Amino acid sequence: MYDIIIIGAGPGGYEMAERAGHKGQKVLLIEKQHLGGVCLNWGCIPTKTLLNSAKHYVHAKEAPEFGVTTGDVSFDLSKAMAWKQEVIETLRGGVAAMMKRSKVDVVFGEATLLGSRRVQVEETVYEGENVVIATGGSPFVPPIPGADQPHVMTSKEILSVETMPTSLVVIGGGVIGVEFASFFSSLGVTVDVIEMLDEIIPFMDDQQAAAFRKALKGKVDFNLGCRVTAIEGHDVKYTTPAGEEKSINADIVLMSVGRAPNLKDMGFEAAGLDFDRRGIKTDDQQRTNLPNVYAIGDVTGKSQLAHSATRMGEVALNTILGKQDRFRTNAIPWAVYSMPEIAGCGMTEAEAKAAGHTVETASLPLIMSGRFLAENGKRGPGSVKVVKDADTDVLLGVHMFGGICSEIIWGVAAMIEAELRVTDVQEIIFPHPTVGEVIRSAMFQF
Repeated sequence: MYDIIIIGAGPGGYEMAERAGHKGQKVLLIEKQHLGGVCLNWGCIPTKTLLNSAKHYVHAKEAPEFGVTTGDVSFDLSKAMAWKQEVIETLRGGVAAMMKRSKVDVVFGEATLLGSRRVQVEETVYEGENVVIATGGSPFVPPIPGADQPHVMTSKEILSVETMPTSLVVIGGGVIGVEFASFFSSLGVTVDVIEMLDEIIPFMDDQQAAAFRKALKGKVDFNLGCRVTAIEGHDVKYTTPAGEEKSINADIVLMSVGRAPNLKDMGFEAAGLDFDRRGIKTDDQQRTNLPNVYAIGDVTGKSQLAHSATRMGEVALNTILGKQDRFRTNAIPWAVYSMPEIAGCGMTEAEAKAAGHTVETASLPLIMSGRFLAENGKRGPGSVKVVKDADTDVLLGVHMFGGICSEIIWGVAAMIEAELRVTDVQEIIFPHPTVGEVIRSAMFQF
């Protein structure tokens, strides 16, 4: 009998397993393929590895501006892919070592939920006081005619391309689509993004989104408010907001219109689990309708971010151990690792107004930072925008693009979690010279 059985070894599952084992719980972790889940094997880690290779290439080309002569610069896709695989396998080994250190039992195979305390893998039935479902999600492929062709790929397949395309059409302007558009365009590939909404990255500040599109490295054409109707051979057919029918020819088509929770063929219906197409329904403690059964991560539909899954796992574990906790959604930071990067936390100006706040905003260009100017030059794009409640002075959100904003935004999450006022942040000492101090400088623009 286990204290906790976890189905799925992505960031939510394996980190919960490690923490539970560290606290003396007897834990079983079940994974059908590779430790680390989608994030480590086909998502966060491999994409960031390839983007880093592309950034080295771009920086080498731009090096003469900063006094460094590099000569001819070329990009070797096969070596970049080999490095990506080495990173994945190294981290897989790290997760395995982590499980061993925390005395977590790991079983590989397809899991079936048999009820509140039983899970079957192959012919073996395992029993546990608590069961946690962390089965993640998969790329959603809409029923577009022609989407089943070999050159129409999801984020999983495109991570293993062996030759660089000359042209790419990305269907979907969300995080995944923008990161791949940035990667390929920075290497000289002609990229078109077709997005159904009026702007890319739906949770990004509209003003910054427009500026970011212009600042992307390489050539990317954005077709906003457009709907793809068919893929005929290598021609992607779509309609514009005016109803005009157009077509773009591309070597590869990337389907990145979102992800769907993994819910099928695991016995959820027979077990009586409450879920719909959006995910498993949970409360703020990640409890499902079944006693002692919890769900965390993408499969809940709450937040499709690896760090959200990890936090949900911590909440579920604390609940199991009798510690009061809940999953809060008001301060979840997000980042896009494109060139330039984008990051944000809290409400945008539009969201704050829709929520009934009397809103004030302040913005500054990142070039106000001496470090940013030194490392990016006068043409380096980027800005920070601060959103506050005008009546209470409470910080509601901070949104950035440019520089290394993905490494900075966590501090904003702490500020929003603590419900700091802008005047409180003004009293915090930031190191100089850093890019992050522009956040503090923006606080003085009110």
